[in-house]
Amino acid sequence: MYLDQRLVDAAIDQMDRRWPADEQGGAAAVYLDDGEILTSVGFDNLNGGVSLCQETGAICQAYTLNRKVTASVCVCRIPGREQILVLPPCGICQERLALWGPDVEVGVPDRTSPAGWCARTLREVNPFYWGSQFTDDGAWPPPQLHYS
Repeated sequence: MYLDQRLVDAAIDQMDRRWPADEQGGAAAVYLDDGEILTSVGFDNLNGGVSLCQETGAICQAYTLNRKVTASVCVCRIPGREQILVLPPCGICQERLALWGPDVEVGVPDRTSPAGWCARTLREVNPFYWGSQFTDDGAWPPPQLHYS
């Protein structure tokens, strides 16, 4: 499955279920290889060291289910702003998603798009992925290398 408005809407719906419309909030949604959608929210805590990104729960659930993630999107609402923001994955979440390869699509902001976002592959977001240094041919490392 490719990143589309349905996945963005699933993340927005999860955010709206978790936080009232007048509060800042965020959520994420991922597509699994069969089109199933998993959603999650971030874990905020007074101790910032234990906080987690919005995507983490869905990524961990996919891994627990031994399922492949094909697309991921993270959304954020800021009170007083009309548009829901699509946030690109941080470096840590890029690394988590790298388990499923360079073709995983992620949402990134795009001010030229009417939706305010577009889809990019991890390879496009991170063309100089460090893990490629550990393969014989410089290609993106296969999942088996991540598991070792």
